[in-house]
Amino acid sequence: MALAMTDIERKILDFMVNYLRSNTYQPSIREIGQRFGIKSTKTVSEHLQALADKGFLERDPSRSRGVRILGMDLHPEAVTLPCFDGLPTDRLAAGPAHAPKQMTLDRRLAGAKGSFMARVRGDELAVLGVGEGDWAILEPAELTDVLDGEVVAVEVGGTPAAYRRVSRNGRGVYVQGLRASDAALLIEEPGSIRVVGRVAGFVRRFDGPAAPASLTAH
Repeated sequence: MALAMTDIERKILDFMVNYLRSNTYQPSIREIGQRFGIKSTKTVSEHLQALADKGFLERDPSRSRGVRILGMDLHPEAVTLPCFDGLPTDRLAAGPAHAPKQMTLDRRLAGAKGSFMARVRGDELAVLGVGEGDWAILEPAELTDVLDGEVVAVEVGGTPAAYRRVSRNGRGVYVQGLRASDAALLIEEPGSIRVVGRVAGFVRRFDGPAAPASLTAH
C-alpha cells in the first residue's frame, strides 16, 4: 500500500497532474523547482524519487521528463486501472503501488473506484466464457454486497485469493469453485471470508485467429 505523501510532495504531484492536463507532457525538473522556489534540481529529484518510492510515480532516468503518474485519472471519461498477472494476494496488494502495469478504460466499463484488472490463468474463469490471457475486471465489494450466484475473488481463512461463486442459506455462506467437480464449501463464520474483488467484466484482445472459449465448467 502506498505511503502517505508529505505536503510538498502532494503539491508537486498536483502541479504535475495539472501541467500534464494542460500540456500533454510532464514539466521538467527545473520547471518544478521554479514553481516551488526550489533552487536545487537535486532536491526536486529527491522529491520525485520519494513519490516514486511511495508508488505515485514511475521514473525513467534515461529520458527527459521521464516520469509517469500512477493511479491518477487524467481524462474525465477514462479511468486507469492497475493490472496484475493473476490475482493479487489480497485487497491491499491490489492497489496501483503494487501493479506491474496499468490499463486505461472507459469509465462505463471500469467498475467502481478501487477496481483493478487481473490476467486470467488457464481455465479459472472458463465457465464465464473468459479464456486464458483475457483481463478480468474486478471491483471492490464487501461480502454483504455480493448477491447469490455472483463470482468473486475471495480469501477463505487466510488461503490465497481464488475465484469462487457465492451463495447463502440459513447456516452460513457457501463458496464454490467454478469447475463442475468443485464442491461447495460451507463457511459458518462469514468473517473468515475476505472479498478481494467482484468480477464485473473482462477485456479480450485478438492478436490472431480467435479460439472459442469453453462455455462449460471442467
